[in-house]
Amino acid sequence: MEAIESAELRKKRCRPCEGGIPPIPPEQAAQQLGKLPGWTLIDENRRIQKQWRFADFKAAMDFLNRVAEIAEQEDHHPDLHLERYRWVRIEIWTHAVGGLTENDFILAAKIDGLTEAKSS
Repeated sequence: MEAIESAELRKKRCRPCEGGIPPIPPEQAAQQLGKLPGWTLIDENRRIQKQWRFADFKAAMDFLNRVAEIAEQEDHHPDLHLERYRWVRIEIWTHAVGGLTENDFILAAKIDGLTEAKSS
């Protein structure tokens, strides 16, 4: 997978994944993260993660609900964490392959589209 600009990723749709494909190698994942500021590799390069701080609990919950809507539309579901009432942390990976696929970066780009004017 070649690194794709965030705007291009947002135009794509997540494709169903039942496994049987290898995860994206760490070097390619790191290269793609160069196009998605703030996202980092975690869990031995098998997941990506990002954290946001919101003004208050209500703003954080609003964001989480909008993320949930996108996750349902894409049929790709991240781990969502609300911490210290206004910090949101999201982890994404493709469970079926135990690592990262293009779907993870598509979802990350779509989540970033929500936060451009909302995070503090």
